[in-house]
Amino acid sequence: MIAVTSLRGRSVALFGLGGSGLATARALVAGGAIVTAWDDSPTSVAKAQAEGIPTADLRGIDWAGVAALVLAPGVPLTHPVPHWTVGLARNAGVEVIGDIELFCRERRLAARRSHFAAITGTNGKSTTTALLAHLMQVGGRDVQIGGNFGPAILSLEPPKPGRVHVIECSSYQIDLAPSLDPSVGILLNLSPDHLDRHGTMQHYAAVKERLVAGVEAGGTAVVGVDDDWCQAIADRLERAGVNVVRISVRRPLADGIYYENGRLIVAEGGATRFTVPLSGIGSLRGTHNGQNAAAAFASARALGLAPEIIAAAMKSFPGLAHRMEEVRRIGPVLFVNDSKATNADAAERALASFEDIYWIAGGKPKAGGIAPLAPYFPRIRKAYLVGEAAEAFAATLGGAVTHEMSGTIDNAVAAAARDAAASGDAHPVVLLSPACASFDQFPNFEVRGDHFRALVQALPEPAN
Repeated sequence: MIAVTSLRGRSVALFGLGGSGLATARALVAGGAIVTAWDDSPTSVAKAQAEGIPTADLRGIDWAGVAALVLAPGVPLTHPVPHWTVGLARNAGVEVIGDIELFCRERRLAARRSHFAAITGTNGKSTTTALLAHLMQVGGRDVQIGGNFGPAILSLEPPKPGRVHVIECSSYQIDLAPSLDPSVGILLNLSPDHLDRHGTMQHYAAVKERLVAGVEAGGTAVVGVDDDWCQAIADRLERAGVNVVRISVRRPLADGIYYENGRLIVAEGGATRFTVPLSGIGSLRGTHNGQNAAAAFASARALGLAPEIIAAAMKSFPGLAHRMEEVRRIGPVLFVNDSKATNADAAERALASFEDIYWIAGGKPKAGGIAPLAPYFPRIRKAYLVGEAAEAFAATLGGAVTHEMSGTIDNAVAAAARDAAASGDAHPVVLLSPACASFDQFPNFEVRGDHFRALVQALPEPAN
């Protein structure tokens, strides 16, 4: 645990007692803050009380004496409307912050020379976070990994010289971290997402930009430049004097790291300085993983690892569950769990990585639907549509892709497995890459992916 000492002896209001909120409350109490915590869920409040964390309805406290409101990242700060606690705090002139901000303050107080890598982007954050942590661990470094992916940041071991924290940051967490200052900041990409919480794409992009704009003096910003938003951000950072490493999977770069023909190319001054082959590494299959690998390579190098060590460590990366996870092969049919693909942009990465696809898609729809995926429709032999989005997806597929209304993943797996096995295709792939949130039928993408995996594991082996 990282005890939060920056608020020792001061009154702190905390709202949100889920996983990260409860970890934050523990860290504040351990550091000597005078905490008053609350949540809309009586169960969450009771759990905090059982741990000895002081609780009270924040509507009834004296805000005049409060030093900070610590907000859980799932609680709205600005959109669609600020949470009621935010209004109370702002009316009293109280700052509103989150757990990432508390970590940054502790790092500055206790171990300013420790390393802190912060990763964000619309897609690929978790894989890049896990890959960078893997590279640093193989390289012999003391690594702590968490944040939006894995353990809550304040439940990790504290910063100290020689230790590196590799932290995934969501836009919600960045919004609550006004002094975010990583040693290495990574911005992978930007596309429309979470606009219900940010209002506009402009605001969403501005929040994400803060992570790389805030890198500490002498630090490095690693920016994917394959979309217009990030390209503009990289240009602004360079004009501001930030050390920027650009990465691309769409075009060669004179200076930076780009992905081409299954390998990373490190270019400096228009010349190739180093290449890293990725072909044959199943956990880094696909162009999108080329972007993740390029970002992780640039970051590991900025954190002091030699290129040869990084390249060797890439080969042993095991990958992540629910991110193009190869679940099982039955005869020629490969079953892939890409449940993390909760929007079309994420699903595109999987569709671009395979041919002869038997695609399971649908769930709770997001803005834009699957129309942007039309260039990949020729790869899809048949689609199996589930959840609330099924009818809208069927309308988009029209006559371009054979499809059926499966309704549930159970039905879809059974039908897709049958059709793929009977297809005669050389390398058929049953792909769960929903391009939707899971909330219509599952509490989160992990439960959805676990269910898919269990269904696939239960399929019988083909008769001899």
